[in-house]
Amino acid sequence: MAPSAVEVETVQVPDIAALKLKAAALNSPYKELAASKFDSDAEAGLKGHKAAKYPHYLPTWDRTQTYPPLEPFEHVEHGKDADTSYPNLLPQGTVSVTHLTPSIGTEVRGIQLSTLSNAGKDELARFVAERKVVAFRDQDFADLSIQEALDFGGYFGRHHIHPTSGAPEGYPEIHLVHRGAGDNSVDKFFANRTSSVAWHSDVSYEQQPPGTTFLYILDKPETGGDTLFVDAAEAYNRLSPAFRERLHGLKATHSAHEQANYSLARGGIQRREPVINEHPIIRTHPATGEKAIYVNPQFTRDIVGLKKEESDALLKFLYDHLAYGADFQARVKWEEGTVVVWDNRVTQHSALVDWKNGQRRHLARIQPQAERPFETPFEG
Repeated sequence: MAPSAVEVETVQVPDIAALKLKAAALNSPYKELAASKFDSDAEAGLKGHKAAKYPHYLPTWDRTQTYPPLEPFEHVEHGKDADTSYPNLLPQGTVSVTHLTPSIGTEVRGIQLSTLSNAGKDELARFVAERKVVAFRDQDFADLSIQEALDFGGYFGRHHIHPTSGAPEGYPEIHLVHRGAGDNSVDKFFANRTSSVAWHSDVSYEQQPPGTTFLYILDKPETGGDTLFVDAAEAYNRLSPAFRERLHGLKATHSAHEQANYSLARGGIQRREPVINEHPIIRTHPATGEKAIYVNPQFTRDIVGLKKEESDALLKFLYDHLAYGADFQARVKWEEGTVVVWDNRVTQHSALVDWKNGQRRHLARIQPQAERPFETPFEG
């Protein structure tokens, strides 16, 4: 599988010093890759670049960290318990709420996520499920200790440890999105591709993929590096009743193998053996009851029970429907102090790689796992 924009963004090369030594000894092609993907001098503020603002969040890769297969667990969906007048999350008179589009995307100012009570966290889960993606501005998340940030995120489910990405030393539960200062390797990507857009739902190959998801900014380019989101529930609603009915009952396979192989081919790590799981093409949200399209071109491979040509044609239609649905998409522009929270069950997203000045883009993601995807009967 050709490397995707999201893989270019998030899959880094581990243990750079060790790779350089190994490359020198073996004349390995990873020598240039290792040097280009993570330049510690540039991250420290040398070579004409600003130092990384949060160096304790810079990625590390520990080859000794391997994990057994994920075990099923009982997920508690806190959005079910929320007061939908949102008195703790959106108290009247103190909070500014701006909807980016009618169906998806909201910007909130005036509330500090780190101070929310459990009731406020319940409301957060429900509000995000309703609005799909919410950008909370002026947050202190990045300035908390990493453990404090993890303690907050852990309320929403079991932490997911990504199988291949870099993580802060000692905190494999943090998934890092990091393009280092001075890294212009994306030029090679665009030598063979016309766009960096790569729609996906994070790690949909897991048996229990993530639900309420947190991504917070650490360093950003002056402009560029926005994130696109699509409302997969509204995409479902736009389909004709007859077509929606036909999709019900179908399942698709989601595979981690390609991502793992891509990481290993670049000298990366593999924390767990890759998995393949089947999920319904139309999944139901446990708190809102909304149905959403749940296939994505990064991890979905085929529709169970259909011939290849049939499966490919149907999946292409669904991928195109989501990708071209600009009237049910939102674009989030990053500001310092932003925490973006989205529901990974009813949205898809894509990073944009559109800045060319080599400025650092550095974010941290906390991704609690949720329930196993399930489908409720077609209602017409």
